[in-house]
Amino acid sequence: MKNGKFRIGIIAILIFLCCCEDNNNAGRKILSMNPYAGLTDSIQRFPENAKIYLERGLLLSQNNQHELAAIDYEQSFKLQPNESTTLIYISNLLTLNKVRDAVNLLKKSILKFPSNVEFRRRLSDIYIESGEYEKALIEYNEMIRLDSTDFETWHNRGTVLLQLKDTVTGIEALEKSYSLQPIQYTGLKLADLYAIMKNPRALEICDEIIARDTGGVSTDALFAKAVYFSETKQYDKALNFFDTVIKIDWTLVDAHNEKGIVLFEQRKYDDALKVFKTAASVSNTNADAYFWMGRCYEAKQDTSMAIVNYDRAVSLDPSFREARERRKKLQ
Repeated sequence: MKNGKFRIGIIAILIFLCCCEDNNNAGRKILSMNPYAGLTDSIQRFPENAKIYLERGLLLSQNNQHELAAIDYEQSFKLQPNESTTLIYISNLLTLNKVRDAVNLLKKSILKFPSNVEFRRRLSDIYIESGEYEKALIEYNEMIRLDSTDFETWHNRGTVLLQLKDTVTGIEALEKSYSLQPIQYTGLKLADLYAIMKNPRALEICDEIIARDTGGVSTDALFAKAVYFSETKQYDKALNFFDTVIKIDWTLVDAHNEKGIVLFEQRKYDDALKVFKTAASVSNTNADAYFWMGRCYEAKQDTSMAIVNYDRAVSLDPSFREARERRKKLQ
């Protein structure tokens, strides 16, 4: 029995070695062909030249040969571990999903090149993707200490603080970013937050964005204004702005749904139902439209149709707890 297991182990090792050899042969064949042949020849003649390895690695990456490129990047990095080569090597590691290796190299690079914030930026991006917001915040704080005028870092810091439920400090960071560089996506994020908070600052920011919209086709700021008026129960103004948004882009299902909710809040159930049906025609996979149709039918005491629409909402979004609970109460 032991001899049998031993033979199986030997066979597995031999198969693995054969596969490795096949991969090596395939790699050598690729590198000996155009467009890599000239660079491969140069590497053979000048094996200590880091730039040639880097050039071939970049060419391999352009042609989706990332595994082969990794070998060249690593060699170039060993020969000349400067900032630009290191960043390229890190990008390759992330492409190959070697996140731990990338993180380790980023941490070493931060110590080696403390004034280059790009290493911290890449590291913070990895932390955010893995949900490690506290660690990302540490990196952003240090980046701002190095450059307090970096509007992008202020924006990212604000976003992370919002994820950590620190709304007040998050808004302060976003406002700082917007004051340094009034980019639309930062302004809209602030406007959305202020609208939900019923803060008239939302209108100021929206008007600034609209004033810069020379084409007159941007709907986001108009939508945020409509939400503000809805939240503050200025329903006529809210409906006017939602209608304007829909006129510009009829396919925005959220605008239809929000308009319907305003009508529902005013107990105009028939009018609201028409709007939610339109929303469902715009997107028949939108669970909110069917949920609110259910609410309208429930308000109109049409229990059977309310159940039908709650069921449809849950089938489209199984995590839709409110739809499930309202349907259960009607049974």
